[in-house]
Amino acid sequence: MTLSESDTAALSADEKPTAPHLPGDLAMWVMVLGDLFFFGCYFLAYMVFRDRSLPEFAAAQRRLEMGIGVTNTLVLLTSSMFMAAAVQAVRRGAIGTGRRLVWATGACGVIFVGLKAFEWHREISAGNTVGNEFFSFYYALTGIHLAHLVLGLLILGVVLRELRERARRRPSLVEQGATYWHMIDLLWVVIFAILYCMR
Repeated sequence: MTLSESDTAALSADEKPTAPHLPGDLAMWVMVLGDLFFFGCYFLAYMVFRDRSLPEFAAAQRRLEMGIGVTNTLVLLTSSMFMAAAVQAVRRGAIGTGRRLVWATGACGVIFVGLKAFEWHREISAGNTVGNEFFSFYYALTGIHLAHLVLGLLILGVVLRELRERARRRPSLVEQGATYWHMIDLLWVVIFAILYCMR
């Protein structure tokens, strides 16, 4: 259903539909694409080494706790849902709802960090260290991803600060935070697939 010119004119300034656009800005997309390229190279290296030592990688992979990986995946998918809803709320002027949704996104991120710390402790206590080729990739991939997630939490903090100040509320900033957060989610889905699921 499309709005006629008279319908559009009747809408208030913050109710007017915006033209479709790429969320965020160019700098954020350059950063996101650079990170995706970097991780893509690491994924390729993992696949090459895995192919050369398939039985050893498969045996080490079975030591991972699938339940923790699935839980972390659900936590991040939920966080992305909250972040997408936050963008929509801010776009329509529901700033309070947007702030609460960003807080919920951050809470999911903190839960992810806690689960990952627990999983690392569990694996190291079981003797699964970087001396094993598979686990050297596991710690590198999940560690670099975790560093990106912590940076994402800092970005969410910036978003929340700006949403508290009426003069600085910019939907574009929330979109930038969401773009980065969705990248973190996407990368985890790939990491989960190749480390936990691929046999």
